[in-house]
Amino acid sequence: MADRMISISRQLRRDLTVAEKQLWHELRDRRLDGIKFRRQFPIEGFIVDFICLEARLTIELDGPVHRGREQQDAVRRSIIRSQGFLEQRYRNEDVFDRLPWVLQDIRQIVAQRMHTPHPSSSG
Repeated sequence: MADRMISISRQLRRDLTVAEKQLWHELRDRRLDGIKFRRQFPIEGFIVDFICLEARLTIELDGPVHRGREQQDAVRRSIIRSQGFLEQRYRNEDVFDRLPWVLQDIRQIVAQRMHTPHPSSSG
């Protein structure tokens, strides 16, 4: 299963959507305040669009493919959350029309999560 997920992840990195490409341009190479992000990252049987492991944050971009998938997305969110990650979702239109707001929102979430102990680290 792990090899299959890695293969799918690599394929998705080659086939980013327009919105994913636009956001990745801003997140890659620690361009956003030195924060390390990865794209199309496998976690718990799912592949998240973007992830900051240090802040335990995943970012999902919702385009037309997500319409009608609300129940599946909720199950996915629950599983990812059970691993101590916060899933933050943005619509493709947010990336296209409000990119500065999306980036500022990501900055604020990362800052908050970096300064808050994770449930798994408390004794």
